Amino acid sequence: MKVFVAGATGALGRQLLPILAAAGHAAVGMTRTPSKAEMIRGAGAEPVVHDALDAEAVMDAIARSAPEVVVHELTGLSGVASLRNFDSNLALTNRLRTEGTRYLLRAAIAAGARRFVAQSFAGWPFAREGGPVKAEEDPLDPDPPKPAQRTLAAIRELEAIVTSASEVEGVVLRYGFFYGPGTALDTGGAVLDAVRRRRLPIVGSGAGIWSFVHIRDAAEATCLAVERGSPGIYNTVDDEPAPVSEWLPALASAIGAKPPYRIPAWLGRFAIGEQGIAMMTESRGAANAKAKRELGWQPRFSSWRDGFRDGLSKSAA
Repeated sequence: MKVFVAGATGALGRQLLPILAAAGHAAVGMTRTPSKAEMIRGAGAEPVVHDALDAEAVMDAIARSAPEVVVHELTGLSGVASLRNFDSNLALTNRLRTEGTRYLLRAAIAAGARRFVAQSFAGWPFAREGGPVKAEEDPLDPDPPKPAQRTLAAIRELEAIVTSASEVEGVVLRYGFFYGPGTALDTGGAVLDAVRRRRLPIVGSGAGIWSFVHIRDAAEATCLAVERGSPGIYNTVDDEPAPVSEWLPALASAIGAKPPYRIPAWLGRFAIGEQGIAMMTESRGAANAKAKRELGWQPRFSSWRDGFRDGLSKSAA
């Protein structure tokens, strides 16, 4: 199939392009940075250089490519967003989730694409009530902390736009927290650096549940979503949601760092704000049964325990 990938040089896009090529798909990768075009070509795809927030350019690029499937992997992340100033640091990503999604979807429909696959998130957005692990049909947070309200609204908008489109098969992949090559949680990344320096403490109870997925496993799931699965939302996470109090010390041990400090919530609030406290103490994890059943996906790293030990770059220790 002909597949158009927006965000082709991001952490996931760089993993996805060669997987698509190996599966026999002809991929076109879009980047806004001319110097990255050769990276796309080297991954076995045809590069196009356009700004995803330029509606006319996006329409032209997709019309020229005439893809059967459009994949939306656009983010505007740079390092680790501040938890204290959450919405401000994710402002560009939120524009890509709203404006960018509308432009891509409109262009995909105009070009006659039959399927549209978009990136969402399965970490903190779930309602902070009930059981610790949530399925796709469980509600998102009706009252998120103020610093994350615009971000959650953008996630809701992306999911609604894609899943309500009648002209294409709209698929949303709610990825867990990424780790592995090209992510903040790998060699040279800000998260591992903070863990080594003991600057990422367990705050409060550390009872917040996080779901992870290795970046390569996420890319494999994305390729499967290009090929199969009913329209709808899929949690794309590993098999073991875990509290911060469990996974953070294990991460430190995996990279040969000292255990993280523990600090009370009242003190942590000054550093990470209300959204950070919610993620550390109240967030819910995600269940992956639907993705495994309907996409036929089986993550190589079924647990972050193995992934932290074997799935980070070898020089991470």
